[in-house]
Amino acid sequence: MSRAYFSWQHVARHQLDSYNYFLEHNLQKVVDEQRIIETDIESRGKGKEAVWVELGKIEVKKPLVREADGSQSELFPSEARLRNLTYAAPIQLDMTLVQGEEAQDPVVTVIGQLPVMVGSAACNLYNMSDAERTGHGEDPLDPGGYFIVNGTERVLMTLEDLASNKIMTEFTERYNERIYVAKVFSQYRGYRALVIVERNRKNLLEVSFPSVAGHLRFVDLMRALGLQGDHDIVEAVSTDEEILTFMMQNLEESECDTVDEGVMYVGKKLAPNQTRDYQRKRAEFVLDNYLLPHLNYLMPVGLKEEDFEYRAAIEGVRLAKAHFLGRMAEACFDLVLERRRIDDKDHYANKRLKLAGDLMEDLFRISLNRLTRDVKYQLERASMRHRDLSIGTAVRADVLTERLLHPLATGNWVGGRTGVSQLLDRVDHMAVLSHLRRVISPLSRSQPHFEARDLHPTQWGRICPSETPEGPNCGLVKNFAQMVEISKGVIDEEEVKNTLYEMGVIALRRETA
Repeated sequence: MSRAYFSWQHVARHQLDSYNYFLEHNLQKVVDEQRIIETDIESRGKGKEAVWVELGKIEVKKPLVREADGSQSELFPSEARLRNLTYAAPIQLDMTLVQGEEAQDPVVTVIGQLPVMVGSAACNLYNMSDAERTGHGEDPLDPGGYFIVNGTERVLMTLEDLASNKIMTEFTERYNERIYVAKVFSQYRGYRALVIVERNRKNLLEVSFPSVAGHLRFVDLMRALGLQGDHDIVEAVSTDEEILTFMMQNLEESECDTVDEGVMYVGKKLAPNQTRDYQRKRAEFVLDNYLLPHLNYLMPVGLKEEDFEYRAAIEGVRLAKAHFLGRMAEACFDLVLERRRIDDKDHYANKRLKLAGDLMEDLFRISLNRLTRDVKYQLERASMRHRDLSIGTAVRADVLTERLLHPLATGNWVGGRTGVSQLLDRVDHMAVLSHLRRVISPLSRSQPHFEARDLHPTQWGRICPSETPEGPNCGLVKNFAQMVEISKGVIDEEEVKNTLYEMGVIALRRETA
């Protein structure tokens, strides 16, 4: 049993599994998120009908090298190292140009080159025997799990971060008063929003989230999200008598009685001195996009504002957001009543690891977004010059390729992180194994962070207690323990939800009168 953990296949298994999952599921997921490239073109002679591009199935081929004479051949890692090439494979995407009601045939387009991890499912060495690997100039004991960019071997660091979409409680000090805080890092499709519910000195709850200056009163925000009656708001928080006393104070301070007044309260905060119609639209946009965005997954895919089901779906999502805020408020009051302790940020249950596949997903999402903007520009330019619209000429493959390769080559990742991609340490075999299993923390190296640098009991069996650098990186740069197994998220969320309903969980629905 233990011998399997000490084999060369296990060293970078976490990186390879993560990258393979990215190829199999997350690439298509990112394309499905984008789905349509809208343009400002009105097709000529068709009664001003719109023109757009639909994105379909994405596929990654095997790594190729294009020679000066135009011929193509298979590329292997040893050749990429010797010739200072990038070990990358072409990405093919089905794209359909739609002009009004008329859709052209889908076109399979090469949209760019994806850097391929050595040893992954897209690698030419995949499933080869030791003798075949040796024949292609590869060490049969090389664990893989790294990229080759311009002939240099680059490894993606595993990033350690606080768990997103999880309620955390803490104290803060303001004007020598203790403020009780419940916060959540709400993450959805690469966007991360910090939502905070705090109890101030007067026992009143206030909410803050991105794009809102200052704080919003909790009860008025709950009304804006669709909970009209006082009873509904209190029940969304808790039915406990002590918490009920706190909530009565909040209800007395409220200035809104209806959902419409709640929306206008948010609108006046967001867009003061604007028209009522604009304030309402702005408030609804911010509540739907910036408040707890991770709950937006409840919206059915492809639903548009003009659709009949849209209003009911958006009200359902707002109701879910109101109840989540209620849970945050309850956590806040539990902290006040000393029913729960503050959350330990260094506890490994509150941490999540971003592996190579997750990092590549973030990078691909930004890169694809850039490509779609470029395709839109190219189509609009062709239309202005009265040329025939064509997908083949509108897609410039180097736009996506450049956005994918530059962060890997420099280490400067999306979101402003540096040192994510590093030059693989080839001093000796042990240095390679250590580098492939390294975990780095996002905390600043110049701050003391004593608790974060300490060895936490929950790191037992997960993080090596002795392998860490000396100096400013001590305790912030760690390494996996030898027998660590990294669990993955659930692929089919519907299956989990159905299991919960079978166990007696009641679905959250608005009661019809």
